[in-house]
Amino acid sequence: MDATVIVPTYKRPDDLRRCLDALKRQTKPAARVVVIRRDIDTATEAMLAAYDPAPLALVVRVVSVPGVVAALNEGLDAATGDIVAMTDDDATPHPDWLERISGHFLANARAGGVGGRDHIFMGERRDDWPPEARVGVSTWYGRVYGNHNAGFGPARAVESLKGVCMAFRRAAIGTLRFDRRLRGQGAQVANEYLFGGAIRRAGWILIYDPAIGVDHFPATRHDSDDRGQIDRLALRDMMHNATLGYLEYLPPPRAFAIVLNHTLKGSRTQPGLLAAIAHSLLGRKQMWLGFREVVAGELAAIGTWWRTRRTDVSERRAVPWQPSPSS
Repeated sequence: MDATVIVPTYKRPDDLRRCLDALKRQTKPAARVVVIRRDIDTATEAMLAAYDPAPLALVVRVVSVPGVVAALNEGLDAATGDIVAMTDDDATPHPDWLERISGHFLANARAGGVGGRDHIFMGERRDDWPPEARVGVSTWYGRVYGNHNAGFGPARAVESLKGVCMAFRRAAIGTLRFDRRLRGQGAQVANEYLFGGAIRRAGWILIYDPAIGVDHFPATRHDSDDRGQIDRLALRDMMHNATLGYLEYLPPPRAFAIVLNHTLKGSRTQPGLLAAIAHSLLGRKQMWLGFREVVAGELAAIGTWWRTRRTDVSERRAVPWQPSPSS
């Protein structure tokens, strides 16, 4: 199965060079590598102009719209072959990355998406997280277990994959594109949840295999979501995007339960009403600001979903899975 690899990038030329060098070492070479850069990113433009891509079949596309959604969609438009794999510019796929991904698609006709583990490095030191069995799943009331960087054990079906290490069957994608309704100027958090949700709703399954790996060197995000220090606008955008995904791809009772849980309870980084009250009693009244952004994001998502639920449907619909005659 031929694979296109999509790598969106923005103002991280040294990381991008390391990523491309890793793609040169694949035991199963990519048929095409598509790098998408912003038109204002002159540092990346200069790096690519001086870079020797051989033996990669490198294609460079340029976008003017900020955010990873526009970049990924540009990459999808340029993709060819049977598999569309995606990674970040601050990651280096292991040499057998594409070979293992291809193996799952060949072995399981119902696999619409395949992902793996990102081994996070802090500087030159790999940060080995405690092993986690629950990866890419959530409870009925919305407690999410990501843990893609700490999964172990056999390959299994999951609800979501992580953008730094994921691939999709091109036959399942069809006209599906990353959701343009997502908010944010950079990472646009939850974009992979909505894309994978559309694949799952069409009847395909998503597979997580911790043996599929990339080394991840988390680099600076040049937007308001700079990982450890998410500002109020980024929190509002995050809640908008996550809530939109629940409304779009979950049964209404479960979506309602999740939104209610987030509003009342929340979490440390996304405080609900009870957390805001508890912290205010301890004199930490700034938690109310976070709670206000949580509610604002949820209400904005409800408005977005209601206004757009019948528009651009083709961009939110994957190709339905059909069992083969021999199934």
